[in-house]
Amino acid sequence: MEKMRDINLYYQEQGEGEALLLLHGNGEDGTYFVNQVANFFDRYRVIAVDTRGHGKSPRGTAPFTMEQFAADLHKLMDKLEIQKAIILGFSDGANIAMKFALKYPDRVKALILNGGNLDTKGVKRSIQIPIEIGYRFAKLFAGKSEEAKSHMEILGLMVNEPNIQPEELRAIQAPTLVIVGTKDMIKQEHTEIIAQSIPNAKLSVIPGDHFIANKNPEAFNKIVEDFLYFLCQNP
Repeated sequence: MEKMRDINLYYQEQGEGEALLLLHGNGEDGTYFVNQVANFFDRYRVIAVDTRGHGKSPRGTAPFTMEQFAADLHKLMDKLEIQKAIILGFSDGANIAMKFALKYPDRVKALILNGGNLDTKGVKRSIQIPIEIGYRFAKLFAGKSEEAKSHMEILGLMVNEPNIQPEELRAIQAPTLVIVGTKDMIKQEHTEIIAQSIPNAKLSVIPGDHFIANKNPEAFNKIVEDFLYFLCQNP
């Protein structure tokens, strides 16, 4: 882990109150959640984070892994003096959120997992095969091109991670909402395993593909609002 030369993650913050951290997917940045920031900032301290090496956050020299991303988030929370947060993660962001909850359970008030997966077997093969081919090609040229190296690292997250066992999820005690689209790139049976493995997790399936938070924000936000309202009523 980096110590003396920690990177500073870029983030956008709006609103006041309880912290709601937003973690984007692979190759994206915090702007993915534009519709969630606009919807929740009047009730929460909404913080959309750019993961290490994504958006405006520097790459640094530490390992480019989800475990490192979870450690980065922990340091950001310390910096912002956030003891506990509601964490909403999309795709790889959901995977980072699971890793974070397993390593730092006392820092999580609630989890909202959208389109996450435990391993590559959870991704439909029609999506995963092109990713694996792209990764192999990028790896061939990574030593000659910084762009290829960066591309290899990004794709590598979807080829080599997150490697979470279903039984590990039983340790998560935070209230959890699992959301997936009806036409998601994640197999529905895989999403069901995640929801069934986390104690008392709620599963919601709404119309749309992998990008429902961005493409179907009304339905997505309503599900999240209902979950957070229930959480507020049952602290």
